Amino acid sequence: MDTIAPKTPATLPFAAWQAMTPVAAAREVHGRIAALPPALRSAALAWVGSEADLAASLGGSVSGRTAAADQEIGPPPDQLRPLHGVPYLLKDLFDLAGVPTQAGSTFLDKARGTPRRESAIASRLHELGAACAGKTHLVEFAAGLFGDNAHYGDCPHPHFSDRLSGGSSSGSAALVAADVVPFAIGTDTGGSVRVPAAFCGVYGFRLTPHGDLIRDAMPLSPSLDTAGWFTRNATDMLTAWEALADCRAAAGRHAVPRSQTGVAASASPTSFESNVAPRGCFLPAAALGISFDPDTAAACDRAAAAFAPPADGPTTVALLSSWQNGIEAYTVTALSEAHAVHRDWLAPYHEHYEPSIWQRFSDGGRYTPDQLVRARTTVAAVREGFRLYFEQHDYLVLPATPFPALRKADCTPEARKQLLTLTMPASLGGLPVLTIPVPLPSGLTTGLQIILPTADSPVMPWLLNR
Repeated sequence: MDTIAPKTPATLPFAAWQAMTPVAAAREVHGRIAALPPALRSAALAWVGSEADLAASLGGSVSGRTAAADQEIGPPPDQLRPLHGVPYLLKDLFDLAGVPTQAGSTFLDKARGTPRRESAIASRLHELGAACAGKTHLVEFAAGLFGDNAHYGDCPHPHFSDRLSGGSSSGSAALVAADVVPFAIGTDTGGSVRVPAAFCGVYGFRLTPHGDLIRDAMPLSPSLDTAGWFTRNATDMLTAWEALADCRAAAGRHAVPRSQTGVAASASPTSFESNVAPRGCFLPAAALGISFDPDTAAACDRAAAAFAPPADGPTTVALLSSWQNGIEAYTVTALSEAHAVHRDWLAPYHEHYEPSIWQRFSDGGRYTPDQLVRARTTVAAVREGFRLYFEQHDYLVLPATPFPALRKADCTPEARKQLLTLTMPASLGGLPVLTIPVPLPSGLTTGLQIILPTADSPVMPWLLNR
């Protein structure tokens, strides 16, 4: 029988946090952190700022304006600070000035030093009015999908404590699901937003590689890494997506070139007319070639049918054919790039790495030229398949996971392969993905991936208002 964690505090959407005074909101966040079960608190939280600093940040300024000045002349226009008063948590791959970044390890601060400036995503969120309450733990160097970490503890699911949260953005997803904050930043290379969002029952969004918001994060695989975030509900997800419009423009500017995907970012987001439905389809669980938990398969197919019809035979065959050999290509690409990132640290910090991660990063330097060429060929095939698909469609729906959150004993190489079968296509395609939670009869959750051609797709409001 599942062990259910203590009841979490009431869910508060963005608007409820924004209605609080800065002092009350900071006190609320710290109270919710204090009420966390110890195992979740230690495994999910890497650093927490003081209550006083959070209150000051929640009442902070825009472009040098002070909170007192805001009271005298009125708040700035909403469009300048659409996330005003929203506390958030930041995955510990991103820098905050004066706060060590460990990336789930125990030595990164020794290898790199303590950051002197904050990351682009933290700066942008400050401009939008959000306030960073703390930083979250992750799978060491973001190299995993389950939420395990040998140094800080495996991150438990916030409602079923004998199961894991999923990863690598484990702390961010778990603490949004636990209602500590309404918003948290993650990253996604091979599914690190999508899997924990599905396991924890929250909404997730991943951007595209090479965008401005991921450039200064501690990398895992620079050609595949993306920034992303979690919210508790669809309304807040839409608010966050709209608030990060500049980020979406940047993601579009730096997205995979048209020669690789055939998709160009639109100049600005628009809305579908009410009488024109976007074009999409879904891939049923039975078509995906892996074993699904029966309840998960049924729930995903039922939920997907609310967004689109099932794909026809030729579309299904074309997509699945373009994804052949994708897991091998993902593994070769991700680990060869991870080796390049870590090459100078593998020997001097050998004993500080979790052994299996050290081994995988070391092995990433042993791929042959032929393996690297095959991986690039497969990536090109995946991107060409999506290019053709998006000539006729606006989005694609498929399950995010083939099972709900796992117990540690079930976090096997085979389970990783099953997850990557579903998450790999969008990762190799360099495409943005909205993850929508799907409830299961057990009380656990899975999710849908809705793959989009661009991060500023006008489909987003339509999807989130379904």
